[in-house]
Amino acid sequence: MGVSGEPGNGAGETGNEAGETGNGARETGSSGTGPGGGAVVLAVDAGNSKSDVAVVGVDGTVLGRARGGGFQPPVVGVGAALDVLAAPVAEALERARAAGMAPGRVELVSACLANADFPAEEEALGAAIAERGWGRTAVVRNDTFALLRAGAEEPRGVAVVCGAGINCVGMLPDGRTARFPAIGRISGDWGGGVGLAEEAMWWAARAEDGRGEPTELARALPAHFGLDSMYGLIEDVHLRRVRSGWRHELAPVLFAVAAAGDAVAAALVERLAGEVAAMALVALERLGLLAEEVPVVLGGSVLAAGHTALDERVAALLAARAPRAVPRVVTAPPVLGAALLALDGVGAPEAARARLRTAYRAATAGVRPG
Repeated sequence: MGVSGEPGNGAGETGNEAGETGNGARETGSSGTGPGGGAVVLAVDAGNSKSDVAVVGVDGTVLGRARGGGFQPPVVGVGAALDVLAAPVAEALERARAAGMAPGRVELVSACLANADFPAEEEALGAAIAERGWGRTAVVRNDTFALLRAGAEEPRGVAVVCGAGINCVGMLPDGRTARFPAIGRISGDWGGGVGLAEEAMWWAARAEDGRGEPTELARALPAHFGLDSMYGLIEDVHLRRVRSGWRHELAPVLFAVAAAGDAVAAALVERLAGEVAAMALVALERLGLLAEEVPVVLGGSVLAAGHTALDERVAALLAARAPRAVPRVVTAPPVLGAALLALDGVGAPEAARARLRTAYRAATAGVRPG
């Protein structure tokens, strides 16, 4: 499986066909100066737990960066979520001005946001960002598009992210996209760290009480929390005595048990590989890319963790139907992808994108060997 720390997007229609770009694009003022005229772009990658912002010149120079809190409009509302985002935006812009950016020169805001799962949500968020006046034009996309663009040399390919949840998008240079609602079980999803944790708990509980087949998970899961039984772990979870975020801790335990040869844990890893491959293959098919040489970008905490059995099985399943697809695990920050999308949007030259990738390569350890 290929790996990459650096390498268009547009979120189109959801459903079973490739859609035209919608992307919540909003004009917030007169047209800008264009490439080479001193304009800059503002890139935002906002996830549930943190947000990264970068101000980038149209020549690819990074002028300012900042990090802020999570972006959770379903929990706090759109206005309050954007208030959280406003702090790192202001900080990045201030650093850019200190680096010589002229006031009022943000040509395009490229915002790749968690919880922007449907075009209607992208439109609403695009309008709300336009009202903030952060730039002359604002384009909102689901945050999985940032991962895709960070791992692709051009706006062409498919990405699957598997962190707390699971999602997949695909895109072509002409703006067509493929995507899934990816809002959980009701949209047909299975997998992600949280889902894996709950499946592992289910199998371990049944193994301990006799309803299911034996599995080492029944010992390993409670042992992770210093407990000696699934009964004790279930009680602590129910009474909220276990630390918050406990589900996110269990995926590595599951993979370790699977690697040691446990049949139940290995079957869950196999199922996850099938889900990752199925999403990628459907997106490739919708975009007419099954027979093409094209990147399949893999990211998120589960897929970027270097689980050999998972990596190898995903690669094998992809090769069976898309033999020219090139799976690559990307750990570069997704804000790089949001910035590349912005440079695509203003027609910046390839040299600008190369300069931007080089800057992020120097600033981060973006490649996982493997």
